[in-house]
Amino acid sequence: MTETKLKIAIQKSGRLYEDSVRLLNECGIELRNVKDRLKTESDTFPLEVFFLRDDDIPQYVEDGVADIGIVGENVLLEKNKQVDVVEQLGFGKCRLSIAIPRNQGYAGVASLQGKRIATSYPFLVSEYLRRNGVEAEIHEISGSVEIAPGIGLADVVADLVSSGSTLFMNGLKEVDTILQSQSVLIRNRQFNGEKLQLLDKLRFRISAVRKSKRNKYVLLNAPNDKLSEIIALLPGMKSPTVLPLAESGWSSVHSVLNEDTFWDRIEALKAAGAQGILVVPIEKMIL
Repeated sequence: MTETKLKIAIQKSGRLYEDSVRLLNECGIELRNVKDRLKTESDTFPLEVFFLRDDDIPQYVEDGVADIGIVGENVLLEKNKQVDVVEQLGFGKCRLSIAIPRNQGYAGVASLQGKRIATSYPFLVSEYLRRNGVEAEIHEISGSVEIAPGIGLADVVADLVSSGSTLFMNGLKEVDTILQSQSVLIRNRQFNGEKLQLLDKLRFRISAVRKSKRNKYVLLNAPNDKLSEIIALLPGMKSPTVLPLAESGWSSVHSVLNEDTFWDRIEALKAAGAQGILVVPIEKMIL
């Protein structure tokens, strides 16, 4: 009897490739030799992996050639395919932005009226212009969009931005954001029971990995007369663990802190009398 396998499409090269492979590895899914391969499998999870151009991933998933895929929201929305988003993955964050020459002013989206806009995302840009009642001329370019104003091809560009350094080096400045993007896990809409179960198992692992990255395990020593105040600062997953120390009048307190509030909590704990604060990364977090 043939084993049911989940088929996943990930980027074969580029900014999402390494993060996608790393996520699978952190989920306990070891892939056979992936170097220069277009297809591989895992020996530790029933998963078959296709390495594709990112632009092709939504189409492969819509057609059912791949059951699921990891792709940037920018690509997913540009391709406008009939697939479902099941998880936001948190890596590959960027934004699709309008950029203009640094020596020009910008008076809002209305100032794009009649302009020539160079972009690799004609669908998203045209939708943005339509929503804002602006008519402009869109020039679709597959790469090196930021050079377009300098060679007279366009007045404005709409391109992906991470740090903004590429725009700066080409004499441009970012003036408006069309879309905030990150990597997402997408799925085909036609699934059988066994593959749904495999997807649920994969999502459970992804959730455990992502929670671990957003949290830190904290151990500290607390004087017993300050214990209530310190515990109030440590919500943890349920409540902190408190253990007596060999030294009378002191306890060891163990808890979990969220990355978003980590430094504020640590400063408050220190002010409340906590000592010997030890912060440990969490490999997996299962609630």
